[in-house]
Amino acid sequence: MRVLLIGSNGYLGRFVADRLLADPAVQLTALGRGDDADVRFDLATGSPGALTRFLDAVHPGVVVNCAGTTRGGARELTRHNTVAVATVCEALRRSGCGARLVQVGCSAEYGPSQPGSSTAEDAVPRPGGPYGVSKLAATELVLGSGLDAVVLRVFSPAGPGTPAGSPLGRLAEAMRRAMQSGDGELRLGGLGAQRDFIDVRDVARAVHAASLSAAQGVINIGSGRAVRLRDAAATLARVAGYGGALHELDAQPGALRPTIGHPRGEVLGHRADALGHHRADALGHHRPDPLAHRVDRTDGEHPAPVAYPYPDGCGSWQQADVRTARDRLGWRPRIALEESLADIWMEAACRI
Repeated sequence: MRVLLIGSNGYLGRFVADRLLADPAVQLTALGRGDDADVRFDLATGSPGALTRFLDAVHPGVVVNCAGTTRGGARELTRHNTVAVATVCEALRRSGCGARLVQVGCSAEYGPSQPGSSTAEDAVPRPGGPYGVSKLAATELVLGSGLDAVVLRVFSPAGPGTPAGSPLGRLAEAMRRAMQSGDGELRLGGLGAQRDFIDVRDVARAVHAASLSAAQGVINIGSGRAVRLRDAAATLARVAGYGGALHELDAQPGALRPTIGHPRGEVLGHRADALGHHRADALGHHRPDPLAHRVDRTDGEHPAPVAYPYPDGCGSWQQADVRTARDRLGWRPRIALEESLADIWMEAACRI
């Protein structure tokens, strides 16, 4: 089976590539913007015609699209998450290869859900931010393309390779710094959000299964269990062997609290973006915040305003209904969150 993988150098794409390469029946070709791709091509700027000619030459049976971005303004998100997918769909329609398309979507397409509920694929999507909108638009393009296609809506991926700027990555970095400096306590804010974490290797297994199946439409990929971020922090402390105290600070709307940092109040990961002044929230997302103040020994009286750990437009709760993945793909999650967190910690502990 010839598989064309788009976005093989991304967080999810690397593990999808490993999974596909482990299948001796798969002949894999990687297409992307980086030098490590077999073929360099930018979906956001390249023409459907050029991609069609490549598809006709390679003649894949399956095209897997893991490409996209989570950062940037609405224009950049639209270009890389929506226009890029339009290019793929149009190229596949023009091509004579007849390839099946596996599109990697995101749970941000659903937007907020009722606490305690499990979101099924028939839920009406109401994305609460530009990222979710850009991914939902891509999904609608795929579903309306007339292609043999499936969209995997991945919930909150975790495990090895988790970006240091992600919520779980920043928790691990804060803990590493605390242990390195001998701090006996960590002040953590904004841990009330509950998300459905799924190991990135389980996501790769789902992509592999979808490539081999005849399933179409949208399929959720998650663990089926929402976990409060404060519980994830406690588990991370346990696997890291951190014996200090974890103090959760007020994270109610409108409240003021310091962001993650040492007891002396240092903000973790604060930076000024080259395109403008942005503030890093407690768990790694950057967004304009002209009112934010740095918390340090010279400004300890003015903590930064509350910032939600997941400004993804999904509110305080997300939990996947994963019965469709079980029934149509024969897929179930295998890797527990504790193992995912242990791998995140292993990588954070190795940083100098």
